[in-house]
Amino acid sequence: MPGASFDFGGLTAVVVGASRGGIGAAIARAFQDAGAEVHITGAEPSPDPVDADRFAYTQLDVTDTEAVRAFAATLPRVDILVNCAAITRRGEEMAPDFFSHVLDVNLTGSFRCAEAMHPALKAAKGAIVNIASMYARFGSPRNPAYGSSKAGVEQLTKSLAIAWAQDGIRVNAVAPGFIVTEQSARARQDPAFVAGVEARTPMGRWGQPGDIVGAVLFLASPAAAFMTGTCLPVDGGYSVV
Repeated sequence: MPGASFDFGGLTAVVVGASRGGIGAAIARAFQDAGAEVHITGAEPSPDPVDADRFAYTQLDVTDTEAVRAFAATLPRVDILVNCAAITRRGEEMAPDFFSHVLDVNLTGSFRCAEAMHPALKAAKGAIVNIASMYARFGSPRNPAYGSSKAGVEQLTKSLAIAWAQDGIRVNAVAPGFIVTEQSARARQDPAFVAGVEARTPMGRWGQPGDIVGAVLFLASPAAAFMTGTCLPVDGGYSVV
């Protein structure tokens, strides 16, 4: 199991954006497998049926500051926060209103959750892991809002790492490459695009949600005790070509 080499027994992890069976869900399952009490959120009324009885689930609009703060107030402790809530719509992100909405969810939503859980994380000397993207560092002509938001997530990670180091909170990020998820489904309908990704990626394939888990658990663990403000690429080597 992805979490087998980590022990998070007695700790509480909150994974924001874990209801659609993708990266967030894989991370939540791995933390639970490693012994953590796990709370997840999503935009839907209920999570994937596979996880319906597995986690404490809260429907949460991360663009609603008061809702985020109210959710945080229900948590007796938070040792680990993973910000994974994100939206994108390939080929439709040039509309200014939608562009703003993507940034509100992906970037400001991550900040809202971190800000709301800051007191609990400070009390626990906890860790935040933000989910960025390789598009934080590459141009994204079909997903300009998504790329911009993820560049912001990487910068937010660095800034909070400095601001909250005195509180004992470590803040890091993971930048996934091309991963097989519901979010990437539209892009994967283009055979030429899929082939191009595979041709450029040294490991010769798209990633799976489980491929992101190890880096997240590592950054949240004592093994990364002297790491903060970093953003680890997990992309099969795509970014080094």
